[in-house]
Amino acid sequence: MPKLFPTACLACLLLLGCRAGDDAGDAAATVEVASAEEGGAVSTAPVQVEEAESEPVPDPVPGEPEEIDWTPIELEQAEASLSCELDYAQQGDGAPLVDFGHDAIAAALEDCAARGVMRLRYVGKINADFAAMMQRVTRVTDELGIGKRVLDIDSSGGMVEDAIRAGDRIAESRWTVWVREGAVCHSACVFILAAGDVRMVSGRVGIHRIIRMSSSATTRAELNRELRAVYGRVRDYLERNGAATAVADMMMAVPNRNLRLLAANELSLYGLDGINPAQDDLDRLRLMRKCGEDFVVRRDAFARAFDARCKSPNTDLEALNACGLELRRKYDFPDATCPAESPLSEFDALLAAQTPEQVGGGAPEADLQDGEAPLQAPSQEQARHDDAAAAGEPRGSSGGP
Repeated sequence: MPKLFPTACLACLLLLGCRAGDDAGDAAATVEVASAEEGGAVSTAPVQVEEAESEPVPDPVPGEPEEIDWTPIELEQAEASLSCELDYAQQGDGAPLVDFGHDAIAAALEDCAARGVMRLRYVGKINADFAAMMQRVTRVTDELGIGKRVLDIDSSGGMVEDAIRAGDRIAESRWTVWVREGAVCHSACVFILAAGDVRMVSGRVGIHRIIRMSSSATTRAELNRELRAVYGRVRDYLERNGAATAVADMMMAVPNRNLRLLAANELSLYGLDGINPAQDDLDRLRLMRKCGEDFVVRRDAFARAFDARCKSPNTDLEALNACGLELRRKYDFPDATCPAESPLSEFDALLAAQTPEQVGGGAPEADLQDGEAPLQAPSQEQARHDDAAAAGEPRGSSGGP
């Protein structure tokens, strides 16, 4: 009987196609997908093969506010909803968003403006309509002054160029990206994940080879030259958004009818989980000026402790957030001077409405390792010492909220 269980699990993976089982372990795995075109990472934009012989041509990075075409759009085989709540387990995913006009989005977000936090749940493909939706929702949240934004995504992939276009907009507008338990972020969706300021992952993240459509290539060499140009754009995108360009190289090695599921340590290694490294560098300079060195030291110490104490395989996102909220109090967060810049500050408006009994006390002693004293907010000297001591120790995913 024990020998039947792994076989049954493998059969489940094959039947589920792009969706891997939630009980899969921490190790990386490769599974078959039902259809390479269903989701996937599809490229259709014209390329000049000369790009492959020189430095990759970077996609333009958004600067001045874009002109938005408010022509009506309708999501196909996708669903979107807006919520002012982050507790999806108890509060659900909010009201469906079906009208993507300016006034309709503003009305849907009206209650969120008072709290300063919103969550956009999206289930479906990455395509031009998704990119347009992100552009429109971002514009309205800017106008309403909603500073805390969560993209709660579940996508098997889609169009590479649309993912890059949407990702650059996300990167410039301070989004946190969630892949919660039971959700997937595969293929082109990985470019969306890379763009977030903070990435919180409890679901499955997978990659495979980009599918080149609308190609005039007649030989393997011609197709390879086109793909090299596309991957050049992908590498440039990943680099400017804090993810390892090795992700693009790994994608090339996985047939598009297979899917390479990334393990937790790989998500950390390739910069796809926790704090975005590129944004972290920018924030560090800003926070040193605004909040002081002590704030930055405590923030870094919290991120290390969050990795070590909160992240483990098969932890759902609600538990991950709860652990972080409990842990940050030991590091004197939210900070009195810089509350909005404190870790997990998107939860503060919601916590402010709770009673002291609901908020509860400090981290339970049961969460501490044997013989370990409760955490104290570290001094700058102690935090630096902890950095050196932790250099050779195994940890969970790098970064944190």
